[in-house]
Amino acid sequence: MYAKPDATAPPGYQTKQESIAVKGVANILIRSLLDKQQFHDPHGEALQQGISSAAWPLFGLLWPSGLHLAERLAQRPVQAGERILEVGCGLALASLVGHRRGADVTASDCHPMAAGFMLENLRINGLLPLEYRHGRWGLLPAGDGPAAPMAPPPARVIAYPRIHIAAPVQGRFDLIMGSDILYERDEAGTLPAFIEEHAAHTCEVWVVDPNRGNRAHFHRHMGALGFVLKEYALALAATSGLAAYKGRMLSYQRH
Repeated sequence: MYAKPDATAPPGYQTKQESIAVKGVANILIRSLLDKQQFHDPHGEALQQGISSAAWPLFGLLWPSGLHLAERLAQRPVQAGERILEVGCGLALASLVGHRRGADVTASDCHPMAAGFMLENLRINGLLPLEYRHGRWGLLPAGDGPAAPMAPPPARVIAYPRIHIAAPVQGRFDLIMGSDILYERDEAGTLPAFIEEHAAHTCEVWVVDPNRGNRAHFHRHMGALGFVLKEYALALAATSGLAAYKGRMLSYQRH
């Protein structure tokens, strides 16, 4: 896996390009941020979404959980008429893999730069357009007062390397998937509520979790919504270029 800094990146942050090996499919090119030190929010769009400077670069990095999700989707037969939604997609590796295999995939994230990076990754892989939507669960900060409900962003699109803010997620899906999205305790169940809003009556939900310890509340809320859990351990030894990984594949089904 070879990476090099990208000299064409816009001022404010640096990127790199890698050839990513995903089991079951041909390698896919991914342009990502160079490292965790990158930050570029000159107009405060990310801050308005509650994304701090420390959290800003996380969307633009490749994470082991995202690779596991992409590999799981690569092994799933493409089904005619099935709609798939990736939530908190970041660089949308799983969505790109599914899209290249012919699945009907919608990628979503709340980071204002996510769609622009996805557009560029579609371009460098020679892929057709992939639907992207703004997807955020929970509350937005409102200064020093109490948190305010999220207002849908305007439906405007400015392509990479500028900011891209899309219309919000709409409709219902047969498979909803995400990787490393249980990063808060979420006692109120905002993520399960978001999933329920967009889940078809018969729906499958996949979450790859790197053992962050926040599964209990998620399990409880998903169970209350009628989803039955099957849980699989993910434990992979370190290999060349990849660190050891331990986590869980959470597979929920509702019939």
